[in-house]
Amino acid sequence: MRTEILYQPSYSITRVELDPHEQIRVEGGAMISMDPHIQVETGATGGIFRSIKRAAFGGESFFMTTYSADATGGQLILGPALPGDMAVFELRNEEYKVQSGSFVAASTSIDVDTSWGGGRTFFGGEGLFMLRCAGSGTLIVASYGAIHHVPLAAGQTYTVDTGHLVAFTQSINFSVRRIAGWKSTLFSGEGLVVDVTGPGDLYLQTRSQDAFLSWLIPQLPNRSN
Repeated sequence: MRTEILYQPSYSITRVELDPHEQIRVEGGAMISMDPHIQVETGATGGIFRSIKRAAFGGESFFMTTYSADATGGQLILGPALPGDMAVFELRNEEYKVQSGSFVAASTSIDVDTSWGGGRTFFGGEGLFMLRCAGSGTLIVASYGAIHHVPLAAGQTYTVDTGHLVAFTQSINFSVRRIAGWKSTLFSGEGLVVDVTGPGDLYLQTRSQDAFLSWLIPQLPNRSN
């Protein structure tokens, strides 16, 4: 499999070249285009129970689509729902935690499962729900805004708003907490933060979908008027 990210960093897409009979699993709605040498199969990846768990807690689609190249190989173009950047990680018997909504695609050799990383606030529906992506192969993720890489040294601690988290490596420990108590959680717009401790690689997005919606919704016309 070969990949190339185009149009970085604002409206990135990823071109994927599959070798003969090679496969890739793609999040629903992420396929932009493909050539005639690609066959498509949609199913509940990993079984019904794991698919329900991934959809309910990971924020991902219930079904992922498997794209398979024929004997000549094939090409497809992938893109996220939100404007922003994309990143490709080549895993070698490794594990990444990927924030809900940032997963785009992965080699079929990578196991994609849900790892619960915290609770949801009672009012905002905000939380830290991660997908566990483990194995060897290609992992493609996306961000809302640009991707900011933060390398963490051993024992180094860093605090991140959950809405800005994209992914981090297995070696990083994390815990989720409310910021400055209930009043701040409900009214500050910050809500929950995650404390991460290195060593490892941390990837953030420069914009937050929750923050954008908090700004946008009050601007929408009231239907009752």
